[in-house]
Amino acid sequence: MALCSVAQAMVTLQLIGSKPVYPLLGLLFTSTLCLYNFSIFLSKPRDPQKSSFRRIRWFFKNNRLMVAFTLLSVAALLPLFLMLSVKSRLLLIVLSVLSVGYSLPIFSSGTQKFGLRNIPGLKSLLITLVWTLSCVLLPIFEAESHHLAFVSYTDAVILIAKRFLFIFALTIPFDIRDLFQDSKLGLKTIPVVFGERKAYLFCQLLLVGYVVLLFVFRSNGFNRDFFALGLTSLLMGWLIFKSEWEKNEYYYFFLMDGVLILQYLILIAFHLI
Repeated sequence: MALCSVAQAMVTLQLIGSKPVYPLLGLLFTSTLCLYNFSIFLSKPRDPQKSSFRRIRWFFKNNRLMVAFTLLSVAALLPLFLMLSVKSRLLLIVLSVLSVGYSLPIFSSGTQKFGLRNIPGLKSLLITLVWTLSCVLLPIFEAESHHLAFVSYTDAVILIAKRFLFIFALTIPFDIRDLFQDSKLGLKTIPVVFGERKAYLFCQLLLVGYVVLLFVFRSNGFNRDFFALGLTSLLMGWLIFKSEWEKNEYYYFFLMDGVLILQYLILIAFHLI
C-alpha cells in the first residue's frame, strides 16, 4: 500500500507536468506504511497463527521485522514533515486526525465506544477522501511551492473529483469481500445497505464518471493521458467484475491494489511512445 500511495502521487505530478518532489514521496511512503501497520497491530487477534487471513498470519510470524519497519518509518516522518510547505503540513495534520479517528474508538455513545468507520456510510468515504487528498492535493501544494507547476482551481477540482471516483470504485469490492464481517460489526457500508449486486453496478457507474472527467480535464480530449488512464479504468472495471467470483484475499491485495501502481506505469509507457 505504501508503494501505491507513491505511485498515485506520481500520477498527479505527471498530469500537472511536475518533476518528482522526493520529500513528499518519502513522507507518503512512510506514513502509509505506519498507518497500515498500526491498524494491523491494533486489530491483532488472540492467536494470529489461527487467523483465517494469510496476510495476518504472515505479518505476525514476522512480527519483529514489521515492528522494525514501523519504527524506522516513524523516525523518518518528522524530518520529512518539516521539509514540506506550510499548506502541506496543515493538510497532513487534518488527514492524520481523520486517519486516527477512523482507526481508533475515540468517540463514545453511552457505554459504547466507536471510531469514524462505525458511522453509517463513512467507512469507504473516509478511506477515499484521505487517499485522494494525500495523492492529489498534497502533490499540487508541493509542486506549486517549489514552482514546478501551476494548477488552476478548476483543474485541481477536476483532478480531485476524478481520483475520488477512481479510488471510491476501488474500495467497494473490499467492502463486498468484508460484507459478512461488516454486517456483524454493524458497519453500514454500501454493500451492507444496498446489497452486493447493486454495489458492483455502482462501481461501474463511478468508473464511467471517472472516464468522463478524464476527457474534460484541461480540455485535452483524446490525448495520451486519456487513453493511458482510460485503459487502467477498463482494467479495473474488469477486475471488479471478476471479483464477484474471485474471493481470494491476495486477489484484492496484489491485483486490485496493483492497479494503483500499474496506472502510473501505463501513463509513463504512453508518454514514451
